[in-house]
Amino acid sequence: MPEIGEKTVLDSGWLAARSTEVQLTGTQLTTTHPPTGPTSPWMEAVVPGTVLATLVKNKVVADPFYGLENETILDIADSGREYYTFWFFTKFQCKLSGNQHLDLNFRAINYSAEVYLNGHKKVLPKGMFRRHSLEVTDILNPNGSNLLAVLVHPPDHPGSIPPQGGQGGDHEIGKDVATQYVEGWDWIAPVRDRNTGIWDEVSISVTGPVKIIDPHLVSSFFDRYTRVYLHATIELENRSAWVAECSLNIQVTTELEGNVCLMEHLQTQNVSIPSRARIQYTFPQLFFYKPNLWWPNGMGKQSLYNVSITVDVKGFGESDSWAQLFGLRKIESHIDTATGGRLFKVNGQPIFIRGGNWILSDCLLRLSEERYKTDIKFHADMNLNMIRCWGGGLAERPEFYHYCDVYGLLVWQEFWITGDVDGRGVPVSNPNGPLDHGLFMLCARDTIKLLRNHPSLALWVGGNEQIPPADINTALKNDLKLHPFFGTQGENITSVEELSSKFKDPSQYLDGTRVYIQGSMWDGFANGKGDFTDGPYKIQNPEDFFKDNFYKYGFNPEVGSVGIPVAATIRATMPPEGWQLPLFKKLPNGYTEEVPNPIWEYHKYLPYSNPGNVHDQIELYGTPKDLDDFCLKAQLANYVQYRALLEGWSSRMWSKYTGVLIWKTQNPWTGLRGQFYDHLLDQTAGFFGCRCAAEPIHVQLNLATYFIEVVNTTADEFSDVAIEASVWDLEGACPYYKVFDKLSLPPKKVVSISEIKYPKSKNPKPVFFLLLKLYNVSNYSIISRNFYWLHLPGGDYKLLEPYRNKRIPLKITSKIFIKGSTYEIEMNVLNKSKKPDPKTLTYKNNFAIRNDDGDFDMTSLEPISSIGTDPNQRTGLFQRLYRQFSKETNGLKVAETNGRDAGVAFFLNFSVHASKIDHQEGEDSRILPVHYSDNYFSLVPGEEMSVKISFKVPRGVSPRVTLKGWNYHHGLHTVL
Repeated sequence: MPEIGEKTVLDSGWLAARSTEVQLTGTQLTTTHPPTGPTSPWMEAVVPGTVLATLVKNKVVADPFYGLENETILDIADSGREYYTFWFFTKFQCKLSGNQHLDLNFRAINYSAEVYLNGHKKVLPKGMFRRHSLEVTDILNPNGSNLLAVLVHPPDHPGSIPPQGGQGGDHEIGKDVATQYVEGWDWIAPVRDRNTGIWDEVSISVTGPVKIIDPHLVSSFFDRYTRVYLHATIELENRSAWVAECSLNIQVTTELEGNVCLMEHLQTQNVSIPSRARIQYTFPQLFFYKPNLWWPNGMGKQSLYNVSITVDVKGFGESDSWAQLFGLRKIESHIDTATGGRLFKVNGQPIFIRGGNWILSDCLLRLSEERYKTDIKFHADMNLNMIRCWGGGLAERPEFYHYCDVYGLLVWQEFWITGDVDGRGVPVSNPNGPLDHGLFMLCARDTIKLLRNHPSLALWVGGNEQIPPADINTALKNDLKLHPFFGTQGENITSVEELSSKFKDPSQYLDGTRVYIQGSMWDGFANGKGDFTDGPYKIQNPEDFFKDNFYKYGFNPEVGSVGIPVAATIRATMPPEGWQLPLFKKLPNGYTEEVPNPIWEYHKYLPYSNPGNVHDQIELYGTPKDLDDFCLKAQLANYVQYRALLEGWSSRMWSKYTGVLIWKTQNPWTGLRGQFYDHLLDQTAGFFGCRCAAEPIHVQLNLATYFIEVVNTTADEFSDVAIEASVWDLEGACPYYKVFDKLSLPPKKVVSISEIKYPKSKNPKPVFFLLLKLYNVSNYSIISRNFYWLHLPGGDYKLLEPYRNKRIPLKITSKIFIKGSTYEIEMNVLNKSKKPDPKTLTYKNNFAIRNDDGDFDMTSLEPISSIGTDPNQRTGLFQRLYRQFSKETNGLKVAETNGRDAGVAFFLNFSVHASKIDHQEGEDSRILPVHYSDNYFSLVPGEEMSVKISFKVPRGVSPRVTLKGWNYHHGLHTVL
């Protein structure tokens, strides 16, 4: 039984059945004939989730993410809407005492539903993006046992899929206020039920006679952010038949270390609410002096205050309560005159946007807080600072926004308009958007109220590559107009008293604190005029990202590329016929065309070649022999491609660009393009190329000019720093070494340091490595490290193929911490092939600490050392050439491999597996997800690197960590 003001989530014990297979009414199901368990036609249901998620869970249909199985599932266009119209049923316990009220809450359903509770019917009207709150006080069973049945109907216009596919199928889905991607796109196959279901949280909540509704929190800033005021407006509903004399309390606390909370504010106000009335109340502002501000990832800490509001009613006691984590921050944006791009500022500081496009985490809407946490932390791990929620997907959920708040990801939230489905395409789609404009606006306003208190929410956008219909666009502009304080007039307001006297309180606006942009290519994005000037979406020559003519405009909202995952994911998500490599078809113009197998084609594989423009980036390393070889070479290409993309944009920070969003960071199914991690949550090497390139202070090589550059996106100036540049050849020699010292790095600037002379020197090697390190001279701590593999102009990387036979000796030291099911591991890897040159002072890679980096917290974990090595390790053809042993050293585990060669240990990759000796072909032993401080890294002779690894293990599973590399094949297996 929930306490007053608390909610109980109903997320277990649900049953589901196809409506045509149930010969009972909703009244019968919730009175005399409730289902007794998962016996036909009833089955265990996924709630929140979709009909298709339930069918997959019960193996009624095949897994649409595997191979071509989606083709075996009946599409709603062929089955009719009744086939995917489903009953959902559950029970819950609840008894009320006098003057208590119960609400049954559906945070979202798709697309409409009838609700039956204890024989009483209520209707949930149409619209995928709206909340429904039903007061059910009078229809609860006196004995406390309640029966709930929900009949869910699919969207009204599910549409059909043309033979040629296309963006949004036949576009009929655009007539509804729903997700538009579900008819298929160039990155996803059709979703057969069109996301029909109770796809978001269901809960019950108890209040007294007065209920709190949709508080709105806003912060205002004065005196250079030293004086901050918190504004709060709430709605209050009196459900009783008498005047309610209320005491309103607002409390603000901040959490200190050790779960100790500091009370910042406590304020009490009195208010009377007439019988059956609903009023709006605005609290007096709360004052903060020099508070902790909320900053995006890479700019500072994500400080959050807990704001709680309670209402007490005279003669009753506490009637309702509400709480929200809230960040004090101000976000502004304008069209930059220098670049024409939209420039964002947070707390007065310009922020260079490096982010990604997002659809949703799972196309069966199996959304969970745990999955959201991983998704968003991955984006923070990549050093990104913005996520764009694309208009053909979701209005994202509060849990998504919570983790964006926690990890510092700004969010661009679009409404449900896309050009392909709302005005163009084949067949030409409906230019007037959804049929019911009033419903669209109802959903929009409700979504704004749901999300507006999150500091991560940065801007609202009307649609993707399209402006909403004129009346909707006008309504959104009006509803989301900036409060004067947050617009141009705000610059002249110097005190909260002046603000209060001139204008109404900003918390009384629907939003008013963040900009509304009418479309993704308007007003500072792409060319700003709505012409199709985003993209491109194919593989590129890495050096082209740095060139003047690559992209003309200041902010690119979509630039995309490749993203095939590792071989283990291909085997886990496809039958053996899907393990076949693409055919490399030589064309008369000298380029290669990749022809993928049918399963890859179905999963929207994007080739690593663009004939006529880009030579095959996998073939550069030699023709792949098998799936493992192909996917490994693809990871090399992934790393190079995405690092170059972000470094190219960063190279022109403020001079040409204000930001870029990569299309896209992940796939909501097992797609084979445009992703930094796959749907199983394993990262591609592109993830770590992105992580490298997007670090707040970054040393890089301009691939077009061969000049070393340093990008400082922070507000701090760095003096007394130096850059160590070293070139290494395939024989392990260092033909070029130079230190650039006495450097100063001004804030928010790109500094060009010097040209790397090596390739222009006598007899340069066709393939070579370049290691750049930016470090503090005072203590040699590394601020930024960047490792490149390069070839001479017009060349390739084929010499790296025989380099695989190098035997580089490594020393791996590990330290393990365990807390419950969480493992935190520190792996230290040393390339022992040469003693470091005394003049290379940074070989130990002691990285400078980033104040805002919350990636790993090992302080609360206990170290253990009872670990060994895998006795069944295979050493292949060169058996006994290596000697691997382990020993205890001060609580650490040390493993060493002896090798005869000197050189770079190239493209080393950790992975975590469940310990199991006998594996079936195609069986996936990986433990996922895993967070790595770095991966796919390389070490020059004498260099060492510490990598932190964090993951949770399922119950009863023993994990092992494996290290492999380009020239480190036998792998190290560490049983934990």
